Parts: sequence; structure tokens; C-alpha cells
Amino acid sequence: MAAQINPSILSADFARLAEEAKAVEGADWLHVDVMDNHFVPNLTLGVPVVESLARATDTPLDCHLMIEAPDRWAPQYVEAGASSVTFHVEAATAPVRLAREIRAKGARAAMALRPATPVEPYEDLLPELDMLLIMTVEPGFGGQAFLDIMLPKIRRSRELISKHGLELWLQVDGGVSASTIERCAEAGADVFVAGSAVYGAEDPSGAVRALRSKAEKVIAEASWACNH
Repeated sequence: MAAQINPSILSADFARLAEEAKAVEGADWLHVDVMDNHFVPNLTLGVPVVESLARATDTPLDCHLMIEAPDRWAPQYVEAGASSVTFHVEAATAPVRLAREIRAKGARAAMALRPATPVEPYEDLLPELDMLLIMTVEPGFGGQAFLDIMLPKIRRSRELISKHGLELWLQVDGGVSASTIERCAEAGADVFVAGSAVYGAEDPSGAVRALRSKAEKVIAEASWACNH
């Protein structure tokens, strides 16, 4: 199974987003953090910037909505050009209906869980999704330290995915770097959001390749991948 690396533009230079997107053209996706200063204590960007970014890069956009009322706003991000849209289950009113609407509009539907949100209550929702995102820091700011206590949750999520025989990507976001990505991969993640580990490097594209290589070596030998 291949590992996917999604550089987060939260760590990029917002005044040069088109150039920053081109700097990681070897990435699988470009991760776009949308924050509204309500669901999380930070404010970033919205639909108009996503529209502009979609025109500026051929790398598909993975939009992570850390916002209130995602039921209302998520479909607009698909229309703006996002190929994958992630909503937080803590903020969604009708997560199944929302996932189906995102898919119906032509994008991949993903659901995110904050660190304190258990995955087990949402087991029955997993078939409605294309990706599950486990936050490995508290959402809101880049550059935070990876929370090792999330590794068991990643393992439990992978077990649930395997239990139901789902082709569901398992994404981790927060503190992913050369020193943490292998632990995430061993636990069951196959999609990795990396911000400062990519955009803080002298060669962002080289950092993407190095992270992917580290993850893929672990996945090739991981018990969860061998049993897939």
C-alpha cells in the first residue's frame, strides 16, 4: 500500500501560495486548513482562496474544515475546486447526510476527530466515508508537538476499518515529521499531513519524498497492511 503525503499550506507563506503550491508538486495532495475562529481559536482562509488555489495548481486540494456549521459550508468547498473535503464530526449536525452530499458533488468525503473524540461511537458511519482523519494535535495551530497518546486511537481506527473490509484512507494531522511518521504508519495511518516538516525544509519536494519513503518502508512490513 502506498503512503500519501499532504503538505499543509498552514505552514506556507500565505503571500506566495501559488509558488508554495508549485514547490511541492510531487505531493499527493495539498492540505488546506480552513479555520473560522469559532470551532478553533484561529482564522485562516475561505472559499475565495480555495478557488484561486485550485486554479494555480494541478495538485488536488484536500480541504480540512475546522469550522462551525460544516453542513452549510462544506459543499461550497467542493464547488470551489476541492477534491476532498473533511468535516469535523463534533461540528456536523448530520454527518451521514453531509458525507453523501460531498460525494454526490464529486469529491471524497472525510470525517475528522479531535484528540478527545473517540472513534468507536462512529463505527457505523465509516462506510459513508472515503477517509478518516485522526488529529494528533489539538486543531487550530501549526507547529505543535505530536501527541503520542493518539497512537492507540490510530490502531483502533485501523482495526475498525479492517473489521468492515473498507477501502478507507486513514489520515493523521499534527506534528507529523521525519521523527514521528514511522510510528503513525506502524499504527495504521496511510495518509500524512505535514506542515513545518515540509515547508520548513530547504527543499520542500525533497522533504515530501523523504517522508513518503519512510512511511512506505514501514507500511510494507506492517501487520495491518499485510492483512489488508
